[in-house]
Amino acid sequence: MERYTGKKIYEGIAIGKIAYLGKKEQVVERKHTEDSEGEKKRYEAAREEAISQLRALYTKTKEEIGEADAEIFDVHAMMLEDDGYNDSVFNIIEAQKMNAEYAVAVTGDNFAETFASMDDEYFKARSVDVKDISERVIRILTGESEASVDASVPSILVADDLTPSETVQLDKSKILAFVTRKGSSNSHTAILARTMNIPAIINIDVNESWNGKTGILDSDKNIFIVDPDEATMKIYEALLDEQNQKKLLLQELKGKPTETKSGKSIMLYANVGNLSDIASALQYDAGGIGLFRSEFIYLGKETYPTEEEQFAIYRKAAELMAGKKVIIRTLDIGADKQCDYFELGHEENPAMGFRAIRICLKRPEVFKTQLRALFRAAAYGNICIMYPMITSMSEMSQIKKIVAEVKAELDEQGVPYKDAPQGVMIETPAAAVITDLLAKEVDFFSIGTNDLTQYTLAIDRQNAALDDFCDTHHEAVLRLIKMTVDNAHAAGIWAGICGELAADTSLTETFLSMGVDELSVAPPSVLKVRKIVRDCD
Repeated sequence: MERYTGKKIYEGIAIGKIAYLGKKEQVVERKHTEDSEGEKKRYEAAREEAISQLRALYTKTKEEIGEADAEIFDVHAMMLEDDGYNDSVFNIIEAQKMNAEYAVAVTGDNFAETFASMDDEYFKARSVDVKDISERVIRILTGESEASVDASVPSILVADDLTPSETVQLDKSKILAFVTRKGSSNSHTAILARTMNIPAIINIDVNESWNGKTGILDSDKNIFIVDPDEATMKIYEALLDEQNQKKLLLQELKGKPTETKSGKSIMLYANVGNLSDIASALQYDAGGIGLFRSEFIYLGKETYPTEEEQFAIYRKAAELMAGKKVIIRTLDIGADKQCDYFELGHEENPAMGFRAIRICLKRPEVFKTQLRALFRAAAYGNICIMYPMITSMSEMSQIKKIVAEVKAELDEQGVPYKDAPQGVMIETPAAAVITDLLAKEVDFFSIGTNDLTQYTLAIDRQNAALDDFCDTHHEAVLRLIKMTVDNAHAAGIWAGICGELAADTSLTETFLSMGVDELSVAPPSVLKVRKIVRDCD
C-alpha cells in the first residue's frame, strides 16, 4: 500500500480503479520547404478547424456546466484570431522557409515564454493558454488525436495535469475523482472540478504504473492511497457508504427552512455567473441569488453589451427567481478578468489597479448603460444592485450622483423602471474599517472574502506558490467580518458573505454567532450549508 499527501481542490471520497491519462510529448519536426504559400494554407485550415473545435467546446461546456466556465474556450478562440500570433506564424513560414508545424511550435513557445515572464498574473495565466492552443493546432496539422483515458468503468483519473478542454471532454459518468501533479486551487480545471462536483486533489507525484490498480482518494484529509490493504479498504468503503447516505439525506432538506434548532433563520443564497447557473440554484433550493456576476456578460464579447442585451438578461433572472432576491454585482472587470475592447493597458499590479467600480466611475457612460438596464429590470422582480471594490465615501457619493442622473433620464424619457435596494461589497480592509459610515448610505453589505483575505494578508490569491501562507481563517479576516456585521446591524441593515468562506462549513457556526444574516455559496454547496445551520443550536 502506498500513501501520498496532496492538496484538496474539491472535497469527497472516491474508491475505484485508477485510469492514467497518458499524454504523448509533442515532437515537432523542423522541415525546410519552398512551398510557403502551401504551408500558410495548411496553417489557415488547421487554425479554422481549431477555432471550430473551441466553439463546440464552448457550447458543450455552457450547456453542461454553465456559461461562466465556458468562457475559457472563447478566450482560446480569440487568441487564435490575434494578429500578433498569426503574423508570427506566417513570418516564420515565409522568412525561414519552414513547415507550418514548426512555425506554430516556435510561435507558441515564444508567446508562452513572454507571458510567463510578466509580473501581471493575468498574462502569466495566458502562458498556459497559448501553449494549449498551439498544441491543438499542431495536433490538427499532424493528424494526432487528443490525449484520452481508457476507462470502461468509473475510475479515478490520474494525470500530470489537465487542461480545461481535456476536463470538459471527459465522460463524466466514468470519472470518480481527479488526481494531478500540477495545478492550483484557482486553475480553470480546479474550478470545473468544483462545479461538476467531482472530488479532486493536486500536488501528487503521479505515476503511470498505477494504471489499473485500485485507488482511494480522501480529499478531506488530502491523501491518495494506491493498492490499499484489506483493512484500509473496509474503513473507506464504510466512509464512502456514509458519504453517499449523507448526499441522499441532503436531498431531503429541499424545501426545509434554513434555521437553527433555536429557530434563528439565515438567508441562504447562491452565487451564479449567468442565466443557466440559475437553473442549478433552483435545483439545489437556494433561497435567492446572492451574487450574480454581471462581468460574464462582458467577457467573451468583441464589444460592449448594449442596454437592451443586459436588460433582457437581468429581467430573465428576476423572472426565473419569481420574487426571490437577485443581487446583481455591477461590472467587475480588471485584475484577472480582462476584456480587450476595454483597452485597460498593462499594469504592474492589476489586483490593486484599474478595476471594478474604478472603471465604472472613470467611464460613466458604461456604468450608466448597466444601471439603466438594472433599474428597468427591477420592475420585473426582486433585483438588488451591489457595487464592488468600494474603498471610500467619496466613491459612494459619485455612485449616488450617477444613479440620480440615470433615474432622472429614465423619468424624462418615460421609461418604466423600479427603484432597487443598493448595497456594497466589503472586500477591502478600507471598506471594512469604514462600514459604520458606509452603512448609512446603503441597504445591505455583502462580504467578498476572497479579495478581503487577499488584501488583508497581502497575498496574491492567484499565486499557487503562496497557498501555504493564505490562512483564510486568519483572525484579522474574521475580525473585519465581525466589525462589518456589527456596524451593519447598528445602522439597521443586513450583512452577508458571498466569498468562498461562506461555503466553509467549519466556520458556519462562527458566522451564525457573529450575527451574519446571509450566506451565498456555489449552488452545490447550498444543502450542505443548510444541514450545518439546522444542526446548530
